[in-house]
Amino acid sequence: MSEATSSPPPAADERIKETSKLRQALIRPELGGICGTIIVFVFFLLFAFDSGMFAPQGIMNWTVVSAQFMIIAVGACLLMIAGEFDLSVGSMIGFAGMMIAVFGVVMGWPMWIAILITFAICIAIGALNGIIVIRTGLPSFIVTLAFLFILRGFTIFIPQTLESKTIIGGIRDAAEGDWLAPLFGSKIGGPVFQMLADIGLIETFSRGNRAGQPVIDGLPMLVVWAIVIIIFGHILLTRTRFGNWIFASGGDAEAARNSGVPVNKVKILMFMFTAFCATVFALCQVMEFGSAGADRGLLKEFEAIIAVVIGGALLTGGYGSVIGAALGALIFGVVQQGLFFAGVESSLFRVFLGLILLGAVILNTYIRRMITGER
Repeated sequence: MSEATSSPPPAADERIKETSKLRQALIRPELGGICGTIIVFVFFLLFAFDSGMFAPQGIMNWTVVSAQFMIIAVGACLLMIAGEFDLSVGSMIGFAGMMIAVFGVVMGWPMWIAILITFAICIAIGALNGIIVIRTGLPSFIVTLAFLFILRGFTIFIPQTLESKTIIGGIRDAAEGDWLAPLFGSKIGGPVFQMLADIGLIETFSRGNRAGQPVIDGLPMLVVWAIVIIIFGHILLTRTRFGNWIFASGGDAEAARNSGVPVNKVKILMFMFTAFCATVFALCQVMEFGSAGADRGLLKEFEAIIAVVIGGALLTGGYGSVIGAALGALIFGVVQQGLFFAGVESSLFRVFLGLILLGAVILNTYIRRMITGER
């Protein structure tokens, strides 16, 4: 009786390559942002630890500033991964804020109507940016650069024509009692911060009418919006089919079209989302300051792009991370406020930022080439 012969094991598929956990970690787009964040925090822990920067009130200061950058960085990140730029973000912030003031203060409309109409106008402008880019084939850099000047011009012209000035106040008074405005200009978690103050974790005011109240009385809605937008953007990009379409549209648009990806739709929607993020930023800003100014949002488009690049996104599209962009924005906020706490001349902020940008890009490029064998 012959022995049963066992069948040979199947040959390994040469098309499948095992990737170690270390390699997977090193080629993540967030690598530069993580390294930059660590370097920045170590620097300020060494040179500004006793300045109050890491006290609760100091932490809240740079958290709020970081949240501003995060809101616009997420929109810019998704658009850049889709292979496009929007240089009109900063002007959109100023324009949206001015529209709120015009509709809600000058024209006297209910603030919730002013907010909804402003969102509709700004998102429509974002869609127009995308449609022009798709229909004409012009680089988005050129199209949105044109809208940078168009929107900034209207932001100056409209209040000068209506009110003979470029700053319109009274927004807080106009928003008094409105049901929608608190979503952008209020704070949440007051009882929690009061409890932390009662047990001694947060300082309290010792004089005046606010004696006994915590120096931090709540979490601004600006920070809440930043958290919500980051979570939404991350899930959209990494857990949905639409996220795969975003990567495909920026990586190779023609191949994506041949595979059935609605590239034009994806890009237009990303322009609209970028405009939405800019409008959220503008609303939170005008509700905080109580006024709208024609100079608001200057250079924000470049700061958003820098945050995204620090976070590991490629300027050519098809590669990037929302978490990386958020870390890049965190670096912005920490550096901007940290230099003040460290007693460093504030004009050096952009020098420091440029060095971090350059270092993060070089690190990302070097690691990616080392791992993938690119030249």
